[in-house]
Parts: sequence; structure tokens; C-alpha cells
Amino acid sequence: MAPSARQRREVFDRAGGCCEYCRRSINVRLANFEIDHIVSLKYGGEDASGNLCLSCAPCNRHKGPEIAAVDPQTDEATKLFNPRQQNWREHFEIKPDASLAGLTPEGRATVSVLRMNEAPRVEQRYGEALLGNYPCQNQP
Repeated sequence: MAPSARQRREVFDRAGGCCEYCRRSINVRLANFEIDHIVSLKYGGEDASGNLCLSCAPCNRHKGPEIAAVDPQTDEATKLFNPRQQNWREHFEIKPDASLAGLTPEGRATVSVLRMNEAPRVEQRYGEALLGNYPCQNQP
């Protein structure tokens, strides 16, 4: 079931127009955004607003239905970052070249699964940063 118009507005407002995973802004030209089920319906997630977040298309497509992955540093299974339950700044760091570093097992696994550091994505974020459009400043 798709989120209602009210839920979509709530998700966009709560996120401040920012991807809750990589922190891209919806105001950037050609940026496509989608509503993500943090815990996918496949794994028992619901359409409730508390299970929805704003995601840029690349983050959402790479995440797919996944809710957990292997931390590339420890080779141990961990849940992916949950923007409703966790603070972004505690799990991620933006490097000067606009690549993202995971600071925790959840952060590292999320960076890996969502392919946040693929060269075209990093280059795009770097260009946006030079224009003052990255990271998104609206997100709490």
C-alpha cells in the first residue's frame, strides 16, 4: 500500500526536504526523492508514518527491502541506520571530498549497502557542496 498524501507531506516536512540517508537536498536540480519504508513491508514493516522516511532515489533503490547487512569493518551482521530511531551525526561523517564515512556498524553497513560512495554520487555531492547545496541544511 502506498503512503497517503497526508503521510507524504508529513515525511517531507519532517525531513526538511533532505534525504535522511545521504543528506542531499530536494532543492538540487534533477534530484528525485521517494518515500522509503525503513523496515520494508517484506519484513513486517508498516505504512505507518513512523516507518517512513524521505530518501533520494539512489539511496532508496540501493537499499531496496534490506533492513540489515554486514559491517564491512567487522564482518558482523548489523541493522541498517534507522532515521526514526537514530541520530545521523552519530552514525555518519561527511569527508572533505564529500564521501561519507560510517562511524558505527550501522553507519558503515548503510554506506556500503546504499552505495553512498560510488564515484558519480560523491562527485555529485562534491559539486553540490561547492555551490553551497550540500549537505542539506534543513534536516534536524
